[in-house]
Amino acid sequence: MAEKTVKQKIDLNELKSGGFIKQTQKDLFTVRLKVPGGRITPDKMLKIAEVAKKYSRLGYCHLSFRQSVEIIGVHIDDFDAVIKELATVDQKVASCGPRVRVPTACGGCEYNPNGIMDTQAKALEVDEKFFGTPCHHKFKMGFSGCPIDCTRTRESDLGFQGVVYPVWTEDFCNGCTLCAKACLEGAIVSDKEGKPIFDQSKCVYCGDCIKACPMDVWKEKKKGWLVRVGGKHGRHPREADVVLDYLPDEKVNDFANATIEWYNKNGKTKERVGTCIDRVGLDKFKKEVAGAFTKA
Repeated sequence: MAEKTVKQKIDLNELKSGGFIKQTQKDLFTVRLKVPGGRITPDKMLKIAEVAKKYSRLGYCHLSFRQSVEIIGVHIDDFDAVIKELATVDQKVASCGPRVRVPTACGGCEYNPNGIMDTQAKALEVDEKFFGTPCHHKFKMGFSGCPIDCTRTRESDLGFQGVVYPVWTEDFCNGCTLCAKACLEGAIVSDKEGKPIFDQSKCVYCGDCIKACPMDVWKEKKKGWLVRVGGKHGRHPREADVVLDYLPDEKVNDFANATIEWYNKNGKTKERVGTCIDRVGLDKFKKEVAGAFTKA
């Protein structure tokens, strides 16, 4: 970016929307990079380090709370060079402002033994389809692979948490009581013969009973996503509302699209989707969006 650009009037909001965030230091910016799901290759890490070492005038990077890598202290004159060099490894700059942001995700079922759903694949898929979609305010999506909820879907505008519904068959159950011992929620207790008594109202659908059973009498009935809408942290935090106990994996994009469309139709400028829900009513959202997916 040439010197004449510095002399022109700078639209800081436009720069921020493109991932260049003004710092307190004169003409220095934080460059926020796009890292969907927090997954990044070693080649990209090496290139980011190289670019940061070359162009950061403060000499360091920052790992954001939403899994982005930020190069701190980049001079406005160096924007074009930074973008060009990062592009050699297909590393893109993220965006800020009133639009769909880069989704966050835990490791999911790919390598985490607690994982139920493939959060990484879904985060990449959602990012490809929805990243940058204009909204009334920022719109953040997150994917957690199990009820431990490492990604904190309760703080997401739209959050998906992996769940598995267990079912028990009496055949071959030897009454070992391991399922009851594995259940941290007290949803399973053992009768006098060691057979499980299941209280579904206490179940968080983690699947620990299935993993603990040596006889395979606890099985997977179905697995998918529990869906939360309207969460946010910050100055006025709001815990997201559970709007679906179960959504099939193949319906995630449809639900995200329906939610964003509803938000853009019912929301106001600079109003988060949770604030919109508080204003117009959760029942309205459930009826007009979640209701179409309840039989999924």
